[in-house]
Amino acid sequence: MLKHLDWYIIKKYLGTFALSIVLIITISVIFDFTEKIDNFLENNAPAKAIVFDYYMNFIPFFANMFTPLFAFISVIFFTSKLANNSEIIAMLAGGMSFRRLMVPYLISAGIITICSFLLMSFVIPPANKIRLAFEDQYVSKFKSEVARNVQLEIEPGVIAYFERYEEGRAMGRHFSLEKFEGKQLVSRLTAQEIVMDSLYHWKVKNYLIRNFDGLYEYIQKGSELDTVIYMDPADFFITAQEAAQMSTPKLRQYIAKQKARGLGNTQAFLDEYYKRYSTPLAAIILTLIGVSLSSRKVRGGMGINIGIGLALSALYILFTTFSSQLAIAGSVNPLLAAWTPNLLFLAVGLYLYAKAPK
Repeated sequence: MLKHLDWYIIKKYLGTFALSIVLIITISVIFDFTEKIDNFLENNAPAKAIVFDYYMNFIPFFANMFTPLFAFISVIFFTSKLANNSEIIAMLAGGMSFRRLMVPYLISAGIITICSFLLMSFVIPPANKIRLAFEDQYVSKFKSEVARNVQLEIEPGVIAYFERYEEGRAMGRHFSLEKFEGKQLVSRLTAQEIVMDSLYHWKVKNYLIRNFDGLYEYIQKGSELDTVIYMDPADFFITAQEAAQMSTPKLRQYIAKQKARGLGNTQAFLDEYYKRYSTPLAAIILTLIGVSLSSRKVRGGMGINIGIGLALSALYILFTTFSSQLAIAGSVNPLLAAWTPNLLFLAVGLYLYAKAPK
């Protein structure tokens, strides 16, 4: 059962964490508003949209992004204060083991981890959708209306290719549709243009159909042909930013669907998916490091511990960012990239825990 001392540590941890998040969010909003105010005025962004569509969705995104790091800094701050006031020494001298001392810290970190995972999986994705739509309209347009060199498997053994597709005109150029039986090509349709009439209904113009039957080839050509092709143009314009707008179950389904259809732009989505599990758990790992590092009373006070904590925080951000970029570029497996920083810092945490005062 939790004792008064446990509740004292939990309240200290979560209270310091909440205060840190509020302070950094306030500063971040002020700096962000100062940076983007020219864009807001230039594009006539409504005040209501700025507050509710942008900043009300910006706050949870930004707060969750740095949750593990501020959990770490919070632990460093108030545990160093306890150590400097000899409270840690009193706890250990009173018969409490260091392992038992870790319990309220890990409970607090577990609460933060669960909240962070739920936010990343179900709350932040729809908020990101609204926020990014606002940025695209009033800050900097990043959505493209033209897709180039699109290739996908629309059915087993059926491969479609566009050299160029224009969303505004619902029209593609230099289109081909190839059908395979096993590894053998049995039919190939090429067209100068293809226009979507309605979902899955297309008109191909200036087309040529080549059917292959062993050594024989049958050719059919014409100016226009109505046909059914199970393609949704929305799939052509999905970018890496879409990953942050999908809930975790939807993101999992999308990755499986894209892999089955042969699309190759899944690296960023896999990186986002695995980070939704690794990032929340970082709060527990960094808490282990923070308590082990700051529980010893040192000459120079808490300033040294806070400095070491900030240095480790910067190192963690560096590792995470670097590994994420490698995963998106396809140089490293996304699963390995997402978990490598956590595994490295877990090793550091276990070492510090072994060296902590018992």
